[in-house]
Amino acid sequence: MRFIRAVAAYCPIALMLMINSAHANDGFGGLAATGLEFGQTDAVAMQDEDLYISPTAIRVAYVFKNLTDRDVTGEVIFPLPPIRLADMIESQYNLPDDLGAENLVGFHAEVNGVEVPVQIDRIAVIEPEWSDTTPSTQQYDAPGRDVTDLLKQSGLPLTLDAEAIVTRLLALNTMNRDRLVALGLAEYAPAGDGYAETAYPLWSVVLRYHWTQTFPAGKELRIAHRYQNYPSGGIFQWIDPPETGEYMSDLAKTYCIDAPTSKAIAKRLTRLGDGETYVTGSSFEMNYVLRTANSWAGPIRHFKLTVDKAKPENVVSLCVNGIKKTGATTFVMETTNYSPKQDLRILVVQPLAP
Repeated sequence: MRFIRAVAAYCPIALMLMINSAHANDGFGGLAATGLEFGQTDAVAMQDEDLYISPTAIRVAYVFKNLTDRDVTGEVIFPLPPIRLADMIESQYNLPDDLGAENLVGFHAEVNGVEVPVQIDRIAVIEPEWSDTTPSTQQYDAPGRDVTDLLKQSGLPLTLDAEAIVTRLLALNTMNRDRLVALGLAEYAPAGDGYAETAYPLWSVVLRYHWTQTFPAGKELRIAHRYQNYPSGGIFQWIDPPETGEYMSDLAKTYCIDAPTSKAIAKRLTRLGDGETYVTGSSFEMNYVLRTANSWAGPIRHFKLTVDKAKPENVVSLCVNGIKKTGATTFVMETTNYSPKQDLRILVVQPLAP
């Protein structure tokens, strides 16, 4: 895990030092995840989806069927959400240590059990303004204005190393700086009040994995893919029963934290001081965009979700009907003729290490 900034590493001691209020929510950014995309099609149906999600890995196995009497060929796409470089400068971010790796999340795909070569595209965008009503799928469907060519013309690489980009921006002459500012690609903050001059890149980097796939006429095709999960998270504080204030209410509503789950969280986490009302731990917030499955023909005939909370002492909460505990760390939901109406938001709460 790499944190872009001079901050403490993510560990219990650092957590204790960072907490400064009852509702502290110091956290790190991460990546939401989604399934495979093929554009809107009535020719290929998703017969089966077996989805596994943990704080460190995501694995998905599909069975697709071509419903027609002709071969159907197109691009199967797996997109990552835009990664804002400015966010990586101003806050902590959960990404691999090697930001220069071409295959950032270790994405691998197989078709009928044979690994396929995957092309990786990297583009830069200026994201539209975000609001509470913005659909989560927008990050994938319309990530923003493409500024890839503008960056190339300015000699700026499509790297995720935000510190290296800042160094490049500060090295530009006045004319080139003014050009980038006019194009809405960068901002500069002059030195003052004890701070050195700095620069902020305003673009985000999008990685898209894809390959050309033919779905044979009238036949089934098995596609599986796996990659490393880098969810957001941070310090987590709770009180049982939860307060009615905005912080607690929003958490309870977003992740369907019911009374037994609330009690489990309170039992597993730690009071950091005598007389402290709140218990403290850390959390991962794992988001998965399910509604892209609706772009295939019809509902998913059979859908299985496995959520792995990683450690028995962790607590998991999510808004999924019919999910059942199947092991020390695993929870499973299965259903048929499934048309997702909402995306997955999964909370995993973990105690501080002893």
